[in-house]
Amino acid sequence: MASIHRRYTTLILDLGDVLFRWSPKTETAIPPRQLKDILSSVTWFEYERGRLSQEACYERCAEEFKIEASVIAEAFKQARGSLRPNEEFIALIRDLRREMHGDLTVLALSNISLPDYEYIMSLSSDWTTVFDRVFPSALVGERKPHLGCYRKVISEMNLEPQTTVFVDDKLDNVASARSLGMHGIVFDNQANVFRQLRNIFGDPIRRGQEYLRGHAGKLESSTDNGLIFEENFTQLIIYELTQDRTLISLSECPRTWNFFRGEPLFSETFPDDVDTTSVALTVLQPDRALVNSVLDEMLEYVDADGIMQTYFDRSRPRMDPFVCVNVLSLFYENGRGHELPRTLDWVYEVLLHRAYHGGSRYYLSPDCFLFFMSRLLKRADDPAVQARLRPLFVERVNERVGAAGDSMDLAFRILAAASVGVQCPRDLERLTAGQCDDGGWDLCWFYVFGSTGVKAGNRGLTTALAVTAIQTAIGRPPSPSPSAASSSFRPSSPYKFLGISRPASPIRFGDLLRPWRKMSRSNLKSQ
Repeated sequence: MASIHRRYTTLILDLGDVLFRWSPKTETAIPPRQLKDILSSVTWFEYERGRLSQEACYERCAEEFKIEASVIAEAFKQARGSLRPNEEFIALIRDLRREMHGDLTVLALSNISLPDYEYIMSLSSDWTTVFDRVFPSALVGERKPHLGCYRKVISEMNLEPQTTVFVDDKLDNVASARSLGMHGIVFDNQANVFRQLRNIFGDPIRRGQEYLRGHAGKLESSTDNGLIFEENFTQLIIYELTQDRTLISLSECPRTWNFFRGEPLFSETFPDDVDTTSVALTVLQPDRALVNSVLDEMLEYVDADGIMQTYFDRSRPRMDPFVCVNVLSLFYENGRGHELPRTLDWVYEVLLHRAYHGGSRYYLSPDCFLFFMSRLLKRADDPAVQARLRPLFVERVNERVGAAGDSMDLAFRILAAASVGVQCPRDLERLTAGQCDDGGWDLCWFYVFGSTGVKAGNRGLTTALAVTAIQTAIGRPPSPSPSAASSSFRPSSPYKFLGISRPASPIRFGDLLRPWRKMSRSNLKSQ
């Protein structure tokens, strides 16, 4: 199925301080600060552009910084000797290539002198094999952040900037890449960058499903004070979302349902509730006669205002609009929604006046209310109910598009919006970017235990919601949305991309070409 977003197909990486780690500290007479000044000098920039030899560069720096050329040479020899490939990053690139099934082009673009480039090429590592091309500044003839450096790569590789991700440890270099339409990532924290790259190039649906299957039967809820507990409600929602019974654990409830599956958290006993019961009977769809008998019993817990109460316990008079929506879903699915007219009126008033903002006694998310409303509209086949609720629901959904929220809020919102044909591209981008390294999504607070104020959530629920939302929207992280002008932009010198098998070492510019490169160039000329 086609993505509603442009798919990224190219990754450009810096080498120094990204794919290679090195320490600027040296035991020579050059202090670290002065070493940094040398690296930031015009002379050094010319050296990295390939316009000065190493000897000429060191001699100019010696004169400029009043240091012996031999001392400079020794300092950089030691610094060069400390360079080590970032094997974790190399392994990640291999993983991303596998996940993209050959559809990922990986390039390197680095400000590096020719001697330093020759040195890293000689290291006993197979780092070069993860790249399709390497662009050292000394052979490109320009360095980052100058735009000509990037445009050389774009033209040479016939790239679409909007499908390209650029990673560099310097913000200036990333800013230039972004200005040309690339998705820029500053390499400030390896774990954070790895997460971003997995979320951009990995398959979020597959990774999320793997997380759920890997935790099947163990997707338990937890409170904000770290207490893990067993309950039915979240399990039922996960089942509704995934249709995979092996993922969840449920109590054996022959008639009405209890929220808790194990021991209650705050008391020795806890009554069954209409919320869990409504979701269970909606999702599991037991015998119709049983369902109708439960509906008859539920009607006994409607208060004097015609509002359905939360518990099968008259000593606990509680009302919650979120709960009422789920009750109405069950009644309408069984053709009995007309028996709760005043409960429906109240839900309408809550939607009309946005009373769901800020949550309710038991639920925290306004987007959750809209998600529950989407379930109701799906089940209410009464034209009068649809005419009354649907236009207002669409209006309220549109109001939430782009609003703040955690991953669970975003997933609820995307699913609610999708039910009425509303797209949330930026919310989808944020949701996809929130995927964790293990494939799941973070724990988000789903509900609150009434007056206790204790919040609870479930990573399995957040993950099931996110996977279903992404599946429903058929989306991936979007590229920067191009304007008409940027969409029509093409490099001034068009190049036809010709498929070339990846060599054992990277392609290089200039006169110092590997023998295989010379062969490739001659082959290209003949085509």
